[in-house]
Amino acid sequence: MESVKRGYFKITDRGIDVLKRDIKKITPAFLEEFQEFKDFKAASKSQVYNKQNDNKQNDGDETPEEKLENAYQIIRKNLAQELIQKVMKCSPSFFETLVIDLLVSMGYGGSRIDAGKAIGKSGDEGIDGIIKEDRLGLDTIYIQAKRWENQVGRPEIQKFAGALLGQKAKKGIFITTSSFTKEAINYAESIENKIVLIDGEQLANFMIDFNIGVSKVGVYEVKKIDNAYFADE
Repeated sequence: MESVKRGYFKITDRGIDVLKRDIKKITPAFLEEFQEFKDFKAASKSQVYNKQNDNKQNDGDETPEEKLENAYQIIRKNLAQELIQKVMKCSPSFFETLVIDLLVSMGYGGSRIDAGKAIGKSGDEGIDGIIKEDRLGLDTIYIQAKRWENQVGRPEIQKFAGALLGQKAKKGIFITTSSFTKEAINYAESIENKIVLIDGEQLANFMIDFNIGVSKVGVYEVKKIDNAYFADE
């Protein structure tokens, strides 16, 4: 067809000839009769070829160290996703214990025994556990742990903030296997009490970094020339 004016088209003489042939089905073999289709196929193949070459060139530009780093990041991302899926299948009580194990590994709460005694001591008031901020117990951190699939919204953070106020506490950690809404994040940042929000992605990465629920498979050391050793040569 050829354009006559904006919004209208006029069929060409070749188009009229095609209609007279009473074509029942348009197939690739039929389209091969037209040079425009051949040109389109040639252009498409060229684009695919160029894209593949670009990818090969980009791969070739990477150093072995960069390839190793990229492979590591892929493995880590997949592991993080598997961890969250595994955690979601655990019981709520196990999840609370996991959170305490993680915080102790990060340096909070002193010993695991001390931290374990804190679980459940605060009752069901929007707080799942408490833990010492340091080994000396100079301050206490209150914990809320939600093993959820849906996002955590502002109302849940407000409820937790109210529970902190009831305990005359100033610090809290809210951990979830899902994520937080923008409103929840903004609210946590606006209040006087310090509430740290940890979503599922951060939780999984912390578990990997502090070896909670994971084990080492292999360690690869990347070394380079020590020029200082050869300085006096």
